[in-house]
Amino acid sequence: MNGYTLNMDMEKYLNSDINTLNIITYSIFGFAGVVAITQILMPAGASYGRYIRAGHGFYINSRLAWFVWELPSILIPVSLFLFTHSPRMLETPNRILFGCFVLHYIHRSLIYPLLIRGGKPASLLTFVFAIMFCMFNGYLQAAYLLQHADFGQDWYRNPRFYIGLSIFFFGMFINIQSDHKLRTLRKPGETGYKIPRGGMFTYVSGANFLGEIIEWFGFAVANGTLPTLAFFFSTTASISPRAFQHHRWYKEKFEDYPKERKALIPFII
Repeated sequence: MNGYTLNMDMEKYLNSDINTLNIITYSIFGFAGVVAITQILMPAGASYGRYIRAGHGFYINSRLAWFVWELPSILIPVSLFLFTHSPRMLETPNRILFGCFVLHYIHRSLIYPLLIRGGKPASLLTFVFAIMFCMFNGYLQAAYLLQHADFGQDWYRNPRFYIGLSIFFFGMFINIQSDHKLRTLRKPGETGYKIPRGGMFTYVSGANFLGEIIEWFGFAVANGTLPTLAFFFSTTASISPRAFQHHRWYKEKFEDYPKERKALIPFII
């Protein structure tokens, strides 16, 4: 088998059938519902970070967990970009949005884990579900953008595209800034938890979660596709309960916790 045949076989294998992508899309919508219900019924929270339940199962180092479970959201899209050929992947809006998706996960998988300071481990179950989601969602978002999404010849006149991108980068800024504030709460040698302040933490307990929700909402607005909407809903379902758990935890732990601060949406809830 010569190299040309091998490349053609790889392209045929990676080329996405729209029916397969539809199945994955609706599966992610279903996954979002299951995750939301499960987290609501788990008052202790998903078993990672401050909610780990020591002695109950196998746990993975936080840096390694974040690196590995987010990595498929880089490797799978980049593989699709390198080994498949479609007229869609040459179009400017498709490349811009593909770049936004990969940019987020470059930060989340390659940069964020290196910045973690003494993070708590993640349970094996959380690790497995996270890596499976990143595999399927990474394939879905990249395959749809590179092979199917059609923004039309007049995409650059559509304000929705620019509004969505603006929201995406605004959310990314909030997410990264909030993570930085959480990392720098403790001085070297200090232990224990402190009340985060400043930035969006002035208004909500889950500022980092709010940033990521805004980010993927903007991505969905700019795309205007069902797969990106499924991704936004699954993100919201996965991390919104976490914000409310944090909010309850902060209020129980700190008597002086700001009473005006909400859990996730400023001034509302």
